[in-house]
Amino acid sequence: MSEDDRGAPLARSLESFQENIRRSGPVASVGYALIGAILLCGGAGYALDSWRGTSPWFLLSGLLLGIIVGFYELAKTIWRR
Repeated sequence: MSEDDRGAPLARSLESFQENIRRSGPVASVGYALIGAILLCGGAGYALDSWRGTSPWFLLSGLLLGIIVGFYELAKTIWRR
């Protein structure tokens, strides 16, 4: 068995792995966008509640807005294909 024959399965495996990583990039970014939108909008709502002295209303509104924005990004990525 030559040295080229022994390295061929490893090369194919690495190419397949690289292709899977490349294809999963948009999915990973959507996951981060969803979590980030919820945390950012929820945090802003919490800060407004603390500043204004209101109970959970800005926090709940911020969380709802974060969920809407996050799912919008998800839908945008899914329907782009």
